[in-house]
Amino acid sequence: MAVLCWGEAIVDLVSERRAASIADADAFRPHFGGTLANIGVAASRAGADVALAGGAGDDPWGRWLWERLEDEGVELRWFSLVGGLRTPVAFVTFDRDGEPGFQIYGDGIEACVRAAGERLPDAIAAGSALVFGSNTLVGEPERALTLQARRLAFDRDIPVLFDPNLRPHRWRELEQALELCRRLCERAYLVRANLAEARSITGAEHPADAAAELVAMGARIAVVTRGRDGAVMRGAARADQPGVEVEVTSPLGAGDAFMGTLAARLAGGDWDPGSAPDALAAAVEAGAQACTHWGAIT
Repeated sequence: MAVLCWGEAIVDLVSERRAASIADADAFRPHFGGTLANIGVAASRAGADVALAGGAGDDPWGRWLWERLEDEGVELRWFSLVGGLRTPVAFVTFDRDGEPGFQIYGDGIEACVRAAGERLPDAIAAGSALVFGSNTLVGEPERALTLQARRLAFDRDIPVLFDPNLRPHRWRELEQALELCRRLCERAYLVRANLAEARSITGAEHPADAAAELVAMGARIAVVTRGRDGAVMRGAARADQPGVEVEVTSPLGAGDAFMGTLAARLAGGDWDPGSAPDALAAAVEAGAQACTHWGAIT
């Protein structure tokens, strides 16, 4: 049975040099993208059986994504290419500080994700765990599907892993997103947040305190990533993992590589919290290596 990633797959067109805006970029190169698709690929590369539930347009870019997912060993029976939809494409630029900016075109993440809605119960029934994030919580239809997936996973008593991966610009009211994240910590096997997200969700400043607060909100295991400084884990497993020194090209996809590797290693340990500290070390390494190239997945 496969770890089920529920969410988006998009195409990232990346300017592989520093450019403050699209107007300053002279070329873009296509890369694989979408948080949950990236997590799925990272988990597959780390040895897990993985399926992706979602969709893309039945167009050249959608077929481009399908072929690459298939090549990575991601199971696609719950992933649809939908006629009449345009696959989301993100133009990605990096400012002088290396922070990415996105301009997204196409029919949007929500339309593609809803394509898998009717088959969602079957996908959950065939899965060994569920991984999801906040991008499928923004609009009401996809939020309802995401909450349904979570309920079905709890009903089957399979691990639920939540990666907030907050994109504030996608929300009319950020507090709504934060309140949802707080609520969705309850009964989660694992919650992973970067330090900025963890501070916003919990109000705690220190990474370890923020992780402890996520556990208090109901997560069995909470992980707070600290960028180049590594990560902390609290709850049913406890670890403080230092960072890995690399030459940074871009931070795009580092969190996705981290989460996918962490999920794969936990699955390989039969979800025993005793395996979590070693899984954390592998995840920190994977997140660091993701920073050595331009695309989220290379």
